[in-house]
Amino acid sequence: MTTYQQSLTELQQIVSDLENEVIGVDELSEKVKRASELIQFCQQKLRSTETAIGETLGNNQE
Repeated sequence: MTTYQQSLTELQQIVSDLENEVIGVDELSEKVKRASELIQFCQQKLRSTETAIGETLGNNQE
């Protein structure tokens, strides 16, 4: 199972490789697709964490 931190680290590496032109044209499409998957995973994880925290705080206010 991939964690948020692992996904973020991999995404940062992809961005760094793109900025430093380490990724060749042949790999570019694959890396962009992977970056998109990682972004979606991170967004989903953040939303679910926000919901869980909201529910926890909401239960404490009752």
